[in-house]
Amino acid sequence: MADAIHVLEGDVAIVTGGRRGIGRAIALAFAEAGATVCICDVVTRDGKLDAVAREVQQFGQRSLALGIDISHRDEVEGMVQQVISEFGKIDILANCAGIWVPGQTLVECDESNWDRVVNTNLKGTHFCCQASAREMIDRRRGNIINIASDLGINPLPGIGAYAVSKAAIIMLTRQLALELGKYRIRVNAIAPGMIKTDMNIETRSSPEVEREIAGKRVLGRLGEPSDISKTAVYLASDNSDHVTGQTIVVNSGGVIPSSP
Repeated sequence: MADAIHVLEGDVAIVTGGRRGIGRAIALAFAEAGATVCICDVVTRDGKLDAVAREVQQFGQRSLALGIDISHRDEVEGMVQQVISEFGKIDILANCAGIWVPGQTLVECDESNWDRVVNTNLKGTHFCCQASAREMIDRRRGNIINIASDLGINPLPGIGAYAVSKAAIIMLTRQLALELGKYRIRVNAIAPGMIKTDMNIETRSSPEVEREIAGKRVLGRLGEPSDISKTAVYLASDNSDHVTGQTIVVNSGGVIPSSP
């Protein structure tokens, strides 16, 4: 079994959507586990992306912060080439970038919002997998982790295109795992439940509302970004070297069923 502390020693990882939330937590967990980390995000002006890069360096690891829009293939391919030029390889890709338009049913969803969600969540994830996998294939080694959602398995009202995009990521994961297994590249997904991030801060609008939502979960709490990052480190490490094509649901056991 790999060393429990530095299970990613010597690896080079790309984390998209790494400026905040789950992406930031995964980037820092990878660094703590010994990896060099490239953090990417479409937003750069607020300084948070560079701040995460500095946090990575505090673990004694090299880092790179890149502002890219993953829905554009040329930007994704430029990112991959820059990482290879800087660090020589790519061992791990964690696709955390994603958006949603809250409160929209599929009937209400207009073409513009559909395109925004699908282009980032699905097409962007595919572009990152595609570009990184080419380098991984050459080396006959690699590990891809896609962030799906339990809403891609069990939808809720008002989630619209987001649930569809996350369900598609689960199948994208399975298909890529099938295609890339012969190159010793593993592809898995994590499907979080409600994790306490900026994306859902309006939903859990007060401590009282948050407690009410948490009380409906099997384990009685909402998830923290660290709950997802710990799972990501497991999937990225050799501790999961016989796991591929899987979606691990991390959602406090789901919502407690209503009594009949």
